[in-house]
Amino acid sequence: MVTIDSIRKPILSDLAAFDEFVGDNFSAEGDLLQEMLSHVLSSRGKGIRPILTMLSAAINSPRTETDDPAARRCSKRTYLAAMLVEMIHTASLIHDDVLDAADMRRGRPSVNALWQSNNAVILGDYILARTLSIGMSSAQYDLISYLGSAMATLCEGEVLQNQHAARLDTSREDYFDIIYRKTASLLGVSASLGALSVGADREARDRMQKFGEALGMAFQIQDDILDYRRTAHTGKPSNNDLRERKITLPLIEVLDRSDEKRRVELLGLLGRCHEDESAVDALQAAVDEAAGAALAAETMKRYLERAMHHLSKFPASDARAALLDLCRYVAERDS
Repeated sequence: MVTIDSIRKPILSDLAAFDEFVGDNFSAEGDLLQEMLSHVLSSRGKGIRPILTMLSAAINSPRTETDDPAARRCSKRTYLAAMLVEMIHTASLIHDDVLDAADMRRGRPSVNALWQSNNAVILGDYILARTLSIGMSSAQYDLISYLGSAMATLCEGEVLQNQHAARLDTSREDYFDIIYRKTASLLGVSASLGALSVGADREARDRMQKFGEALGMAFQIQDDILDYRRTAHTGKPSNNDLRERKITLPLIEVLDRSDEKRRVELLGLLGRCHEDESAVDALQAAVDEAAGAALAAETMKRYLERAMHHLSKFPASDARAALLDLCRYVAERDS
């Protein structure tokens, strides 16, 4: 089984330097703000986005046989690119937890659970403002120009998801639009920024963006599958999406294969999930019986095949091998 540690190998020294770079750039005045910031920075998860940015930079500036394999291969410009996408993602998760009233994030108490929602919103805003300030002061305007549209796209995805959850009317097309905006778009930007940071041409940047977007679609579908897997190690309670009335691909696969009477019954259950655990259990059972998660996994695999196809255009390298392993990791992960 592919592990995140094996994927990190080609850029291990860069990841250590990146963590130091983030720490040097993110400190706050005032004890409370610094305490909240330290909590968030110490639990940033696996770092898929900065890994993607740095591997994208590496695949577009491959080593020669005489290069020291233990040496850093990324510049501060690439670290900046990685930091921009990682901290925008971090801020968006803080805001998501406030909107969802989530008490846990990656197995630890969320910011809003520890310091209340008003302080969490301020922290998310501070991280966004600080991120843009760092980017502007560095005068790397080509990197910054990618981010405005990415931030807007994230917000659009959140509003769309909330709108459809309120109406219980998320179609297959709506779902793919939402996960593109909420997840895939930022992974596409992460990959294209890595290529841009080392001066890759437009064709290579576009190819990396398409790779990141396909990977992001697969990543989010797997995330939604794991929400139905009660043995998964996601750091969040299972079936959270049902309690939040979110219709994701495993349930869509069941709804699309049901007659009208059954659809009405299933959507009626979904409407009660926020207050009735028996409705949650019934929908979990319905998805299990109709193999909704397995059907969703087939779609996830097609996106991963698309992502790997985009990588096939690049010459073989340790960075390309790591990105291929990242695709396999997405398919196999349970956390």
